[in-house]
Amino acid sequence: MAPLNIKETEFFSGFTESDFDEVMPYFANISLNKKEMIFSEGENSGWLYIVTEGKVKITKLSHDGKEIILELIQPGELFGAVAVFKGIPYPANAIAMERSKVLRISRKGLLKLLDRFPHLMLTLTSIIGERIKNSYETLKNIALERVESRVAALLLKLADKTCGEEGKGTHIDMKLTKQDIADMVGTTVETSIRTISKFKKEGLITESDGKIIILDRANFELYNL
Repeated sequence: MAPLNIKETEFFSGFTESDFDEVMPYFANISLNKKEMIFSEGENSGWLYIVTEGKVKITKLSHDGKEIILELIQPGELFGAVAVFKGIPYPANAIAMERSKVLRISRKGLLKLLDRFPHLMLTLTSIIGERIKNSYETLKNIALERVESRVAALLLKLADKTCGEEGKGTHIDMKLTKQDIADMVGTTVETSIRTISKFKKEGLITESDGKIIILDRANFELYNL
């Protein structure tokens, strides 16, 4: 995957070079180890983060203590925005899924930037709204949909999100373990394995180098109806 150009991310849309000279001193670069906790649910929110390399998962624990992945945060995407913007505790956990790098900005710094660059407010509220919607859809699907539908919906969503290269099928441009899939749809890893195997036997998906490829999107989408 090509290195991220932070200047091309949605959050910084419309910024000039001189704007970046003013903005970047507010951010600090942080390196994270695999499985490193960035913040915990209920912790006071002090920082907004932007992933520049690697992958971060946003999780909550179910009533029986099982981890549920609400979102996978890719390079160029931010997290922690809802809590920092509203000044409330973080509503979920953030954990590095692999060795990663992030930019972070304090709440005080963010508020200064929003005052200095008013158009950032519109961008930020749009991102927050989409994140809340996605989390709600994830939890609703876990509660209401059968496993095959939940897995299909997840894979289609990730395919659209990662914009994998087109060729023989639609590529999900990230490596996912069966445990990752299970955690994102609220099931067991055994059920995740069986469901993925079923989709493979039906010729809907395949795997290459740890990445899933959707071979027959039209029929695969029928599982998501």
